[in-house]
Amino acid sequence: MASDDPGRFEQLMATHGPALRRLAQAYGRDRADAEDLFQEIAFAVWRALPSFRGESSERTFLFRIGHNRGLTHRARRRPAGEDLDAGIPDGAPGPDTLLTASIRRDRLVDAVRRLPDIQREVVMLCLEGCSTQEIADVLGITANNAAVRLTRARKALRDLLLAEGGNDDSAR
Repeated sequence: MASDDPGRFEQLMATHGPALRRLAQAYGRDRADAEDLFQEIAFAVWRALPSFRGESSERTFLFRIGHNRGLTHRARRRPAGEDLDAGIPDGAPGPDTLLTASIRRDRLVDAVRRLPDIQREVVMLCLEGCSTQEIADVLGITANNAAVRLTRARKALRDLLLAEGGNDDSAR
């Protein structure tokens, strides 16, 4: 069954599409792979929208779909050595600021991709502004468990960033 209200789907994708695209980038090997995954997520949202019963926020519902599609996508693909080609645009004003922000963002995305799956999931949802309860709802765990996972993931991320290049506060 597909969405009965295309306007609702379009509104949800306009509101949450950029966040779902970033979620896809965390699971994708490169830009093309992430774009393929984003299309899978969008299609899954379109198909699942009629079954949305309002038991959670729409945002949680969409992230849950994106998370599940990401897990399935990652399980299907073969391992790859090169995992980073994020290219998330930054709105910084000057070229020096853009370059610095781009390097830091690339380091952060690379470090997030090197985290174990369980930690990568909570970090990506946190970076998207999800509360601990929303992370718990998306992952199907308790809020306390989500908080513990997030604390451990932040420490692991900080350790990765420090190990690769000195003092960097990107993980804070």
